[in-house]
Amino acid sequence: MSAAAPTTADSTTSERVQHGAGAHTDGGWGLVPVQTRSERFTSTDPNAFPDVTGREVDWKLSPVTRLRPLIDGTLDGSPYAYLARETGGAVVDWVDPSDPRVGTAGTPEDKASANAWSSVEKVLAVTLTGDEPSTVTIGRSGLDSEPRSGHTLIHATANTTSLVVLRNTGSAQLVENVEIVVDEGAHLTVVTLQEWDDDAIHLASHFATIGRDAQLKHFVVSLGGSVVRVNPSAHLAGQGSDTELYGVYFADAGQHLEQQVYVNHDAPNSRSRVNYKGALQGEGARTVWIGDVLIGRSAPGTDSYEQNRNLVLSEGTRADSIPNLEIETGDIQGAGHASATGRFDDEHLFYLQSRGISEDEARRLVVLGFLSEVVQKIGEPGLQDRLIAALEVELTSAPTTGGVR
Repeated sequence: MSAAAPTTADSTTSERVQHGAGAHTDGGWGLVPVQTRSERFTSTDPNAFPDVTGREVDWKLSPVTRLRPLIDGTLDGSPYAYLARETGGAVVDWVDPSDPRVGTAGTPEDKASANAWSSVEKVLAVTLTGDEPSTVTIGRSGLDSEPRSGHTLIHATANTTSLVVLRNTGSAQLVENVEIVVDEGAHLTVVTLQEWDDDAIHLASHFATIGRDAQLKHFVVSLGGSVVRVNPSAHLAGQGSDTELYGVYFADAGQHLEQQVYVNHDAPNSRSRVNYKGALQGEGARTVWIGDVLIGRSAPGTDSYEQNRNLVLSEGTRADSIPNLEIETGDIQGAGHASATGRFDDEHLFYLQSRGISEDEARRLVVLGFLSEVVQKIGEPGLQDRLIAALEVELTSAPTTGGVR
């Protein structure tokens, strides 16, 4: 497969072309998207990106007007207050952006991410070492309503086993980058919880690089906030590397929840699984899921599968679900993708109602069972129970009757 080369803004002319697009090969009269995800333009300099119009491939499904202060506005990059609980083998501390680990997991693909990268004064580093499993929970709340940037680095050293939970609550206007480095033989689980207040706006780019025989399990749980966009990218860089990317989200009236997922198979015998599930309820509830999987020429023996499922609970909602799969080698174990957006299964409801369960309770049980499948993959019982309880609250905060059948 051939693809147009990424273009950049030429400082010698007044014309600024769209990144992620190249001149059409037949006469050069138009722009066509870069087809290979790995060839998208990247930079830590926000000025290297053209102005965001909302027509770009990575912004066209986002409410750009509401995000403008975070995309190209001035950001407060000073260290913020956080609460950390860690067990032995884990250290949480601020480091300088010049730390040699910063930038090893990835580089911004969009202007907002680059704006955050260039604005931070300190990077919050989570370093995981030791022979015993370790757990870290970092809570952030009260970031206030002024636009601010953040940068978190999670480094799982070789042969460690760790769980890191990033919990976001309160009000905020935050754009941030999260780097995840998983060294050889390490097993790391990262859970990011978006339980923001109703007015919060949050843009996050997560970059992960997974080493030889290492595994990353990554969970995005988005329940609160006005606009929440969390884009995880996983680079399977070492032979035998493995990643499982999960997501669960519940969009209420007027809420925009978005995830753009990228898995780059770049080493032999690597494995990936992507499974995102969401529910929508209320006028104007909106979700976006885009899943890109690239199996490169250097990745024979790859085993990959991605899927997204959305459950529509009422009229007036919209779910965009776009899976993309690109394969550059024929020597793979398997690859596939799936996407579905639908309404309640009448057979499930009939089965429950035939056993004396009311219609409202039957609907609640179906939705909870649909979403909790992902939560139960985390593997930490206390956290799983709390998240299932949070999903229960979402389900009871607005009536499920009168919706789409």
